[in-house]
Formats: sequence, C-alpha cells, structure tokens
Amino acid sequence: MPESSPEGGVYEWFQRGVQLLRNGDPAAAATLLARARAAEPGSRSILEALARAQYDTGRYQEAVVSFTALTAVSPTDDYAHFGLGLAASRAGELRLAAEHLALAVAMRPDLGHYSRALRGVRARQAAESA
Repeated sequence: MPESSPEGGVYEWFQRGVQLLRNGDPAAAATLLARARAAEPGSRSILEALARAQYDTGRYQEAVVSFTALTAVSPTDDYAHFGLGLAASRAGELRLAAEHLALAVAMRPDLGHYSRALRGVRARQAAESA
C-alpha cells in the first residue's frame, strides 16, 4: 500500500516538523522532515532540523550522517560541528566527536556548553585508552 503524502507543501512540512520538535515529538518530526528533505535535498534549514530530530530520537548514526552533510554544505557553521560532535559521541565515535567539537569550540569559544562537551569527550577518550 503506498504511503500517503502529508498535506501541504515542503515549507508546511518543514514548519510542522520544527513545531513537532519544539513540542517534544522528535520521532514524528523526523518522519515529516525526512519527507521534506527528500523533496528539497538542498535545503540547509530542513537538513539541520532533521539532524536535530534524529539526535533527539536517539538515532545517533543517522544524525551523524545528517550533521556531516550539513558541515559539508556549511563548513563554517559552528552549530553543525557541535551537533556532529554530540551525535558522534553518542554513537561511540569519539575521535570524530572530538574533532568536530574542537572545531565548534574554535569557532565559538564564548559558548561554554561547546567546551564542556569537548572536555567530556576527551575524558572518555582518556579513560578508554587507560
């Protein structure tokens, strides 16, 4: 049985997806945002929202892929590197996590949560190599 399309166009899907994310329903948001991403693969806003929704649902490897794509199209986006670092950390890819969190910290040293996340990943790396 074919999957039915949600009502509205891509912009409405994006808006509803972001609202679902804000309202604490990241799984529904991820479904809708994935549909929007398929229809508008070049949209940076849709990709960022999708990556956030994937992360919030615990689909860390999918979030790594989406945040990686986001850093490729927007290499100076500190939030994209931060998100990639967090997702990679949760996926157990500590080297990748440390690399992108360090980039985020270098871009925005004023954001303490970036530095705290980097310190946490480096502590985990040290513990694993001890």
